[in-house]
Amino acid sequence: MRTNIRVGTAGWSYPEWKGVVYPRNRGVGFHEAAYLARFFSAIEINTSFYQPLRPELARLWVTKVEASKSFRFSAKLYRGFTHERRLTRQGVLQFSEGLAPLADSGRLGCLLMQFPFSFRRTRENREYLARLGRAFRHYPLVAEVRHSSWNTQSALDWFGDHGIGFCNIDQPQLNHSLPPTAHVTSPVGYVRLHGRNYHEWFNFSQERTDHSGLRPAEARYNYLYTTAQLKKWKERVDQIASQTRTTYLVTNNHFQGKAAVNALQLMEMISGDRVEVPDQLLRHYPELHESARPRPAQKSLFLMPLPRREAYSFATATRAPVFAAR
Repeated sequence: MRTNIRVGTAGWSYPEWKGVVYPRNRGVGFHEAAYLARFFSAIEINTSFYQPLRPELARLWVTKVEASKSFRFSAKLYRGFTHERRLTRQGVLQFSEGLAPLADSGRLGCLLMQFPFSFRRTRENREYLARLGRAFRHYPLVAEVRHSSWNTQSALDWFGDHGIGFCNIDQPQLNHSLPPTAHVTSPVGYVRLHGRNYHEWFNFSQERTDHSGLRPAEARYNYLYTTAQLKKWKERVDQIASQTRTTYLVTNNHFQGKAAVNALQLMEMISGDRVEVPDQLLRHYPELHESARPRPAQKSLFLMPLPRREAYSFATATRAPVFAAR
């Protein structure tokens, strides 16, 4: 694995991952982030998008990944800044306090500013993004914009001039959707794969279910990339990584652990070596056998040599060796 490419999933707290990504029977002290850090080199923190982190929670995560020295987190910026535009000094301080344990420990790789599809390239939006960048300038910043109006050389130059990395994404290609790209505008490269569920991508209802019985929030990310689709992204990631100090490759197609499957497949493609795969994930997704490191053969108890021992012969009542010494 190239040392400047970090691969992981978007988030880790999903109920349907139990028994699929995580063991069904989890011991005392089990923590999802610590478990994922055994297999991946990064995780994108998702909860920070919904509310600012509590410092004590961030400190816990730091302790949980202590054994993985090269592991890093990326974190999503609170949606109050990106979607609701509530940029206040107090809000910035509160959010920064929550990230402090991660940043101080060297575990925070970058801060992702995720904007909605409606965030088009206008002068007003550029000005707001510049203000947001200044407010959080003490972190390596990456912006995810989903509208194709940002896919121009002048826009990329603007990102570079403001020291903001460009997030390359895979998403359903609908009207004016940002297409797959391999743009670099800062020392930090970033790629996010969302899946390609066209019918549910813009369905934000919490009530209606699709034909499979899933809620839209579940169906939107219920997508497993094919090997051919991943190979195209592997080529883009190599291109991005050749121009950056660190590149993050994050899979967000999280339903039923599909993000973990595709992340492991990409790791094998990028490194050229087979990777460690959780046993239960391998059982649910047999296609991972092509990427999984072979397990050591289990010796049968019936084939193992028995130790030398002695027993009584009841026929003669004399002590006699049962097995000859080798």
